[in-house]
Amino acid sequence: MMKRIFLAAIVATFAAGSALADDTCESKAVGKDGKPLAGAAKTSFLKKCKADACTPKAVGSDGKPLAGAAKNSFMKKCETSA
Repeated sequence: MMKRIFLAAIVATFAAGSALADDTCESKAVGKDGKPLAGAAKTSFLKKCKADACTPKAVGSDGKPLAGAAKNSFMKKCETSA
């Protein structure tokens, strides 16, 4: 009985984790009509979404927001990995 409960808890954890992990810019690229975006609209949306996701992370080791070349470098790296 205990093994079944433990197994059910593990399965539920993995199911919830995969559902939460699917919340990416690519999965959010949907138009007002519910259809996936395509072409220039999708490209523009993805670029803005990735920039919005990376901007709060652009903070230096001293806790202050990055600026100038440091911010540009960080944003470029962050947006390509996101």
